[in-house]
Amino acid sequence: MKYIMQFGVIAALAAVAEVIKQLVPLSIPASIYGLVLLFALLCSGLLKLEHVGETGSFLIEIMTLLFVPAAVGLMNSYALVRPILLRVLVLIAVTTVIVIAVTGRVTQWVMRLGKGR
Repeated sequence: MKYIMQFGVIAALAAVAEVIKQLVPLSIPASIYGLVLLFALLCSGLLKLEHVGETGSFLIEIMTLLFVPAAVGLMNSYALVRPILLRVLVLIAVTTVIVIAVTGRVTQWVMRLGKGR
C-alpha cells in the first residue's frame, strides 16, 4: 500500500507539471517542471523523502525497461531517421561529452564547497 501511495504522489506531481506546462508559454517539457517542483517541495520540507523515496528508487532501477517502447518505435521509424542518422549520432556523442564534463565540474565544485564547511 505504501508503494501505491508514493506512486500516487509522484503521479500527482506529474499531473501538476502537465498543467503548469499548459499555463506557462515556454517550450519546456512537463517532466522538467515536475522535477523542479519535486525538488522545490523536497527542499522546502513540504514533501518528505519518505513520501516518494522507495518508489522513486524502484522507478530508477527499472528505467532501462521503460525505454524499450521508445527504442522499438525508433526502429519502426528507421526509414525516416536514416537520412539524418549521422548527424544525430554526432550530436549524441558531442552532447554526451558536454554532459560528462559539466557534471564532473559541478561535482568538483560541490566537493570543494563541502570541504570548506
